[in-house]
Formats: sequence, C-alpha cells, structure tokens
Amino acid sequence: MATMHQLATTRHFRTLFISDVHLGSKAAQAELLVDFLRYHDAEKIYLVGDIVDGWRLKRSWHWPRIQNDVVQKLLRKARKGATIIYIPGNHDEFLRDFPGQHFGGVEVKLDDVHEMADGRRFLVMHGDEFDVVVRNARLIAYLGDWAYDAAIAVNHLFNRVRRLLGFPYWSFSSWAKLKVKNAVSFIGAFETALAEQARRQGCDGVICGHIHHAEIAVRGGIEYVNTGDWVESCTAVAERHDGTLELIRWTELAEARSRPVGLLGQDDVLPARVEAA
Repeated sequence: MATMHQLATTRHFRTLFISDVHLGSKAAQAELLVDFLRYHDAEKIYLVGDIVDGWRLKRSWHWPRIQNDVVQKLLRKARKGATIIYIPGNHDEFLRDFPGQHFGGVEVKLDDVHEMADGRRFLVMHGDEFDVVVRNARLIAYLGDWAYDAAIAVNHLFNRVRRLLGFPYWSFSSWAKLKVKNAVSFIGAFETALAEQARRQGCDGVICGHIHHAEIAVRGGIEYVNTGDWVESCTAVAERHDGTLELIRWTELAEARSRPVGLLGQDDVLPARVEAA
C-alpha cells in the first residue's frame, strides 16, 4: 500500500482555513486530518468553527486517541510559530464566551478580517449566524443534526460495500445538496447572505464553513469561499504566498494511496485535486 510519504512532500502556505471537523463525533475523519496537517504547514491557520462538536459530546462522550492527535498536531504547529485563530461555530459555541482568550497558543475570535498577500480583505466567520434554522428554530436544528448523523452512518456502511466492489467513495449528502431543490435553494441563499455581510464590512470576500459544501466562487462581485468539512468531503482552503486561493480535496488522495505505488499516476501527486480561485 502506498504511504503518504510516497505520495507527497510537505507544502508550505501563507494561510490555511479548516472548518467543521466535529471532533467528538464518530463521523469525524480525524485520521485523514492528521495526515493533511502532517503534509501542510502555514504561517497562519484559521479554525473556522465546529472543530469540536459540543452538541454530540453532551449526548454521549466520544473522544478516541486519533481525535486527540488532531489537537496535539495543531498545538505543535502553534509552538513552532504558526498563528492559530479559532472562530467558534454553533457546535462549539461555548467558546464564544471567551473572545480574545488564548488557549495553548490558539486565540479565540468571534470573527476576523484576514488580509491576503495581494491586499484583498476577507471576512472570516463560521456562518451559522446566517442560518435561519439555527438562529430561530433550535429544536429543529438539533433534530436535523441527529438525522445527519444517521445519514452519515448509513453512508459509511454503503461505502464499505462500494470499496469491496472496487468503487470509490460516494457521498449521499453531497449529492443531495446538489440535487434536492430545497437544499440548492438554501445553499444559494446562504452564499448570498454571507457575501452581502462581507460587502457591508468593506471586504472583498468571505471565508466560512457551516454548510459542509466546499466552494470557491463569486457572488455579486464578492468572492465566496467555503472550506467544506472533515466529516465527508475532507477539504481545506489554502492561501498561497502570492495571495491566490486553493481548494484542496484531500479524500481523493486517500483513495489514490490505496493503490500500489507502481499504479500511481501524475494526478496522484499533491495536491490530490486543487481548485484555484
């Protein structure tokens, strides 16, 4: 089996943006995130909300060693000089009581304005503030969260069968987001609302998470960037040293490393698949 070392060397960026890891959830892809952090360094790292899943931890405690490894990997990067900013989301909203506080070299902020190397200014926020269900119908949000957990569990079983048959990973929820009319409408409204908030704050763009749908696009003249998640898509956004942005889809490299080294092609070299802004 190919190892990560055989596939890639460490890449260095100006900034990394990661969100929706959901540590404390059985669905968290912590092992893949540890791999990602091993081969990606940056001067600044933004944790754009829902890194720890307080909702699930309240229901039942689940914290295997690999999830602790994610925390240790981030703290080690902070000790080596990386600036790490944690912007809480709705699942880790308990941290919103500690703006300006530092924990092991990680600074908590409610939101932030990040200036790219090329001078563009981006509003960085989780995005749940613009989710009507989360803000106004808390019970529905909790029920929806439970239903999402159930869908992920079924999806994992389905994909075990697909792997046995030689098929690649397939995400039902990602497919549904693009096919179900109401989901498409919600995503569109969410993107528009976040872009307008960035415009109101005099920014050129917005970087967010929350809806688990990675994308780099332009909405009404404002750059909209969603980092995706580490439950299904395993995506992150990186700022290169010239200020351009990449959307890195790490899962595709994980699929590639299951093939013998001799069968790896040019497309399997880092990044697994990169979408540039």
